[in-house]
This record gives sequence, structure tokens and C-alpha cells, in this order.
Amino acid sequence: MSTEPAPEARTEPFDPALPYRLASSVALRPEPFGALVYDFATRRLSFVKTRSLVDVVRGLADAPDAHTALETAGVPGSEHARYLDALAGLLSAGTIERR
Repeated sequence: MSTEPAPEARTEPFDPALPYRLASSVALRPEPFGALVYDFATRRLSFVKTRSLVDVVRGLADAPDAHTALETAGVPGSEHARYLDALAGLLSAGTIERR
């Protein structure tokens, strides 16, 4: 039995200055539109809708923070706010987690 809260109950705020990674229970399957996201813990299937966001999510594990992951993935500065919002949503869904 898991003591982890259900993804709907996650309330940890997203802080782009902190390090994150793909959640250990989650797998990404690349697709032409982005990626399928499967969470083995919840059996939930979802989508990452752009390849560049997939690059950011994969780069989180090696970056000291989310800002660096965005820069490394080549996301234009004018798009950072939109991508940070997407990462916040992925954190609340349990797709990414703090490391």
C-alpha cells in the first residue's frame, strides 16, 4: 500500500528555481506530436503535446533547475512563462517530481 497522496491531492507549489525530474513511476513514449505519458502507479495515461516540452521534461534530471532545463532545450525566452505553467501542471499531475 502506498503512502503517496493521489495525484489530485498534490499541493506542492512549483518553484522553477528547484531541481525536478520525471517521476519514477512515469514513462514517456515519444510520438510525432510529443509523447504519451503513462504513470504505472495510477495507471493514468496522458499526453505531452509538444516535442520541445518533452525535451524540457527529459532535461530536468540533468539540470540544476527548471530555468536551465528550458534554456538547454532551446525554448525561447518569450515562451518560458508558458512552459513554466506547463511544468507546474505536470508537477501537480505527478508526472514530474522534485529531486
